[in-house]
Amino acid sequence: MKKRALIPALALSLLASSHLLAAEKTLRIGIEAAYPPFASKTEEGKIVGFDYDIGNALCAQMKVKCVWVEGEFDGLIPSLKVKKIDMALSSMTINEDRKKSVDFTHKYYFTSSRLVMKDGAVVDDQYASLKGKTVGVQRATTTDRYATEVFEPKGITVKRYSNNEEIYMDLASGRLDAIFADTIPLNDFLQMPRGKGYAFVGPELKDPKYVGEGAGIAVRKGNGELVNELNTAIDGIRASGEYQKISQQYFKADIYGD
Repeated sequence: MKKRALIPALALSLLASSHLLAAEKTLRIGIEAAYPPFASKTEEGKIVGFDYDIGNALCAQMKVKCVWVEGEFDGLIPSLKVKKIDMALSSMTINEDRKKSVDFTHKYYFTSSRLVMKDGAVVDDQYASLKGKTVGVQRATTTDRYATEVFEPKGITVKRYSNNEEIYMDLASGRLDAIFADTIPLNDFLQMPRGKGYAFVGPELKDPKYVGEGAGIAVRKGNGELVNELNTAIDGIRASGEYQKISQQYFKADIYGD
């Protein structure tokens, strides 16, 4: 009788273990799907873009299941902290300030930052001609930090937005004089019909204090095991050529950097 009683208990234990293993093979990935060409949504509501494809390639390399969780960019780190997501893969710049809150993988691409204004505008290296003008930035980004520390003390008005799409609309409507954002998505904007009549102006920002070490994947503090697994996967898709294959679908030049 005791042996028979053990059988159902053993079966339940094995079932619980299988569920645990299945759960361990799932990664909840936070992403802001309003940042083309890195992440955006089709008319059907499907997420597309470089970040999305890289995330799926990493999951395939790690043999885990991706579960994508959409959110606004400035909510991704808080979502990590309260365990709503396991990692944030959304063009997040690796910098010292963010390292206080989360851990990062090594970079999976690098971009500088720059201004975009009406074609023909001229901006000097000290931004003197921007005094009294309004510049749009995405909230809680490295460009927001630079605008706060450098633009505002010079008498430049900084207007903050949830995502770049909102900035593009206000630029088109005349509510903004300029956009300050990462160079890669701005280059994508300039190549679209809605970017006609605009151009890059002023210096290219490459200062590590602001642009950091490149874009990395953020995970909760202390989760070194996941960081190591993701780093190995990033190296793996670069070695196999999968990274380059994905990149060529979106960019003409290599965006990984040195």
